Amino acid sequence: MMRPVGKLIIIGGAVNKGSFAETDFDQNIEKNLNFFERGILRKIINESKLKENSVIEIVTTASQIPQIVGTEYKKAFEFLGAKNVNILDIHNREEANSDVMAARANAADVVMFTGGDQLRLTSILGGTRFHDTILLKYQEQDFIYSGTSAGAAAASENMIYQGSSSESLLKGEIKTTQGLGLIDNVIIDTHFVQRGRIGRLFQAVVNNPRTLGIGLGEDTGLFIHNDIMTAVGSGLVILVDGRFIKDTNLTNINLGEPISIDNLTVHVMSMNDHYDLTTKKLTIENSQFNPIPQDK
Repeated sequence: MMRPVGKLIIIGGAVNKGSFAETDFDQNIEKNLNFFERGILRKIINESKLKENSVIEIVTTASQIPQIVGTEYKKAFEFLGAKNVNILDIHNREEANSDVMAARANAADVVMFTGGDQLRLTSILGGTRFHDTILLKYQEQDFIYSGTSAGAAAASENMIYQGSSSESLLKGEIKTTQGLGLIDNVIIDTHFVQRGRIGRLFQAVVNNPRTLGIGLGEDTGLFIHNDIMTAVGSGLVILVDGRFIKDTNLTNINLGEPISIDNLTVHVMSMNDHYDLTTKKLTIENSQFNPIPQDK
C-alpha cells in the first residue's frame, strides 16, 4: 500500500482549549490559550495546506451536543486566525451519502472530528461517500484528518469502542470493531492517563501482537506523517508493542478471568519525541544520553 500524502493529527481528548463561552475568557487568556498555543490546534493550522486560509470542517457527528462542541472549536480556530471554519453536523447515513456532504469533504483542507461516541461515528459515516472522499483525499492530497477523543479512536483500521477501565485486563472486557481505516496496524485509546486505561490497551495488543497500541493522554496528541509519529501537547503518549511477547494465558482462560502477559514492551513519549512506524524505533528529543557538544 502506498504511503499516504496526507497528515493525521490525533488528540487524546479533554483538550484544554479554554472555553470561549466563559465571560472571563479574555482575563484568563494565558491560562486558556496555554494548550492550543503550545499545541494542537495551532499545529493543525500550521500543517494545513493554506495555513490560516485553509478550509476547516468540524465534524460533530460523534457528539450528543453537536452545536455546543462545534461552536467551541470554531471559535478556538478563529481565535488562532483561521478564516474558513465551518461546522459539519451529519446526523444520518443519508446525509453522509449526499452530494452536499461529499462536496464539502472534497473542498476541505482539514477535517476535524470532535469527541463523543466513536461507534456513532463509524456506524453513521462508515462506507458512505463522505467517508470514501476523506480516505481518498488522505491518500492522495495535502490533507489533514484530525480527531479528538472519539475522532482519534476511530482513525485506525481497528478501534476500541467499549470496555471498563477497571476490569480491562479480564478476558473479553474490551470490545473492538472496524474504525475509519486511515492508519493500519495500530489501535488508539484516548483519555488515557486520567481514566487509567492502560489495561484496555494491553488486552487489545495481546489479542493481536502485530498491532501497536497507542494511548493518548489528555491535552496530548500525535502528528503522523510519512510514517513518523511526533508527540505534541503537554502530556504523555504511551506505546504498547506486543511483537516480543513470549507467553500469555489468553487462550487457556475463560471469559472474565485475568490475563497474564510475559515481555510486553511499553514506551512513553512526551512533547517532540518521535516514533518511526517503519523501523519501530523511538527517539527521545531531549535524551540525557545525547552527545554533549565539545568546545572547539
